[in-house]
Amino acid sequence: MKVIDFFRIISILLAIVGLTFIIPVSVALIYAEYSVIPAFAIPMGVSFLLFLIFFFPFRNRKINLSIRSTFVVVAGAWISASIMGAMPLFFSGCGLSFTNAIFESISGFTTSGATVIDDVESLPHAINMWRCLTHWLGGMGIVTLTVALLPLLGVGGFQLIKAETTGPEKGKITAKITTTAKVLWIIYLTFTLIETILLKVFGMNWFDAFAHAFSTLGTGGFSTKNTSIAYFNSAAIDITITVFMFLAGINFSLFYYVIARKPEEIKTNSEFKSYLGVFCFLVLSASLCLLPKYPHFLTALRYGSFQIASLISTTGFGTSDFTLWPVPAQFFCFIVFFIGGCSGSTSGGIKVIRWVVLFKQAGNEIRRMLHPHGIFTVRLNGKPGRKDVVFNVAAFVFVYLLLIAITTFIGCFGNLDLISAFTGALSMVGNVGPAFGQLGPSNTYSFLPDFLKWWYCFAMLAGRLELYTMVIFFLPAYWKK
Repeated sequence: MKVIDFFRIISILLAIVGLTFIIPVSVALIYAEYSVIPAFAIPMGVSFLLFLIFFFPFRNRKINLSIRSTFVVVAGAWISASIMGAMPLFFSGCGLSFTNAIFESISGFTTSGATVIDDVESLPHAINMWRCLTHWLGGMGIVTLTVALLPLLGVGGFQLIKAETTGPEKGKITAKITTTAKVLWIIYLTFTLIETILLKVFGMNWFDAFAHAFSTLGTGGFSTKNTSIAYFNSAAIDITITVFMFLAGINFSLFYYVIARKPEEIKTNSEFKSYLGVFCFLVLSASLCLLPKYPHFLTALRYGSFQIASLISTTGFGTSDFTLWPVPAQFFCFIVFFIGGCSGSTSGGIKVIRWVVLFKQAGNEIRRMLHPHGIFTVRLNGKPGRKDVVFNVAAFVFVYLLLIAITTFIGCFGNLDLISAFTGALSMVGNVGPAFGQLGPSNTYSFLPDFLKWWYCFAMLAGRLELYTMVIFFLPAYWKK
């Protein structure tokens, strides 16, 4: 791939991100926050100018992407979008340093939801809307959005989406990758509108309803309130968000199969059945452990289900501080940090399908000890799985845990105790948001030293892009021809 092709793709993506600035600018006009409009308008204008410079003179030129160049494009796209997303935060006069603006933007686009802003309620409505909108854009994937809107990227489009989407196996649910991307975004938009309407019906104003729907479906966790969802103190709102957090943790391809009336695809899906089973087990277990704190089971179920849904989908919303719960209930919250949602969803984490593969392979190894000459395969979705999937999953989990170990070690130099550093690493790489200890739900990341914030930015990007897309640049083999 030639350099000009790289800048063509990046300019297209930045123009699309710039176009989404229309939403916070509209909010600024509604709430008469005219002083923040230039913070959006200027970067928007620059993105359009770059689009005109790099796209139109070469619009008839065909883009060919090699596997090697795909990683550069996707990593460059996410870094560029994050820098552009930080510009309104930095220039809006909200008092954010450049480091904090970048951290907040990357946390938004990667749907981590870790914030460095101590008082979000003091922010202009336009800035809060933009923070939540970054979750929505990053949740389904900014590259996926680009491919959906611009068929001209159909060449290499599948390679780009493979480098961005989650899970050990990637495929197309329709014949064309651009059609697949459009279908997924339509489902995503539909869920967002439905949740927004429900939140409005149950007591939120339109601004809060849209903002929290963006954060929920993107499994991010940014809120317009300092106390997150606890501010509203509404069982109906809690239940609504719990349901949509759970749905956002499901592979979006399954929703397409519902529409296409292919129930067999859902019934045989190993990951979905495991996700549902694990979720129900954790909710019931956590709720029972909460009975000393909430004597009525339905109340315990309300708070337990919300927090488990929030953590397993890596959304990070809160209705109470789970670090103040009884220790057995905290345990179930802790183990969720290692799980994550389904592949092909907007959630982060290791992903359920990888644990399914490892669990099945562990069973096969035990059976092989009893029957040395037996032939055992990992069956996924009712069919024998490829052996290389097991190797892929094992390698991924190893690299994932290695990155967590490194991030924990670096965190120890950032004035964090060991528990805070470890759970903070789990949170950053898994794009969860809250952690335990000093980084619990009641605290922000604002007190961390700048060097740790920059490392966390890398960890969040690596986690969102399934590690290899970012880690591969550190391998000498990548730079050899």
